[in-house]
Amino acid sequence: MRFCFIDAEKANYPINLMCKCLSVSRSGYYAWLGREPSARSREDERLKPKIVASHKASRGTYGSPRIHQDLAEDGEQVSRKRVHRLMGELEIEGVQKRRFRATTNSRHGMPVASNLLMREFAVDAPNIAWVTDMTYIATLDGWLYLAAILDLYSRRVVGYAMSDHIDRHLAIDALDRALGQRRDVRDLMHHSDRGSTYVSHDYQACLAQAGMTCSMSRRGNCWDNAVAESFFATLKKDLLYQRPLQSSIITRAEVADYIDSFYNVRRRHSSLKFMSPLEFELKHPGNSGSASVSGVKVRQEPVQEIPATAA
Repeated sequence: MRFCFIDAEKANYPINLMCKCLSVSRSGYYAWLGREPSARSREDERLKPKIVASHKASRGTYGSPRIHQDLAEDGEQVSRKRVHRLMGELEIEGVQKRRFRATTNSRHGMPVASNLLMREFAVDAPNIAWVTDMTYIATLDGWLYLAAILDLYSRRVVGYAMSDHIDRHLAIDALDRALGQRRDVRDLMHHSDRGSTYVSHDYQACLAQAGMTCSMSRRGNCWDNAVAESFFATLKKDLLYQRPLQSSIITRAEVADYIDSFYNVRRRHSSLKFMSPLEFELKHPGNSGSASVSGVKVRQEPVQEIPATAA
């Protein structure tokens, strides 16, 4: 590496000076110039285009763990540390999460449901438990609000909707789309925060009509709904923080494309053995039967492949 640095900078600094500063000999440097690249160097150069391709396919979001998994599935036997080193040489990196503010309004006098989920985020089949939440998205036209519902089994977004207003209608739109995708959800556990949107009479009536069991987070405890919070953080990290503000129309289209074309079908999820939500569901299909979360019996239904859509 020191000889590589000297060779790259020889037009800017004297070779003698660089050899002295880097504690190498001039003769060693000139001997190195006459050598063929090592097998390891040749292998590095062969891997670099594959790393660039994986990073590009991830829309510039993947770090070394997910790129390493891409390479492994392509038959490459390479360590994650080597992938990390080569990404540094290529000057590419994954994107980092930022903190975001809450949108929950729990200052109301309406009744709330108990926390039945109790952070049991690992379930063994689809349609056992869903989690839902809403978040804000900045646009050139003001705030845009997104409501999303995820199946805990695969972390797949089974329904979502967007609106310029954050209210029960937005949440109900997302729920309607989820119910259109997963038909029979009797006894499924539906978990949300205790905001006024989810405790509203209209929303609770929709849950009751579908035969769902309602569960709500404890007051001021975002960790009780960590899976939904994590999805929004991933969406913003991967997509929204990577480009300047867009109009509301363009942002809606970009968010819908991210969920339908990337997150659900392509993005590797660390809790799913680095599979995408759709791939995880297809490799671990649910069979009709029953299961339980936190001692509450729920019904398990087969996965139905119907693309999610947004308003």
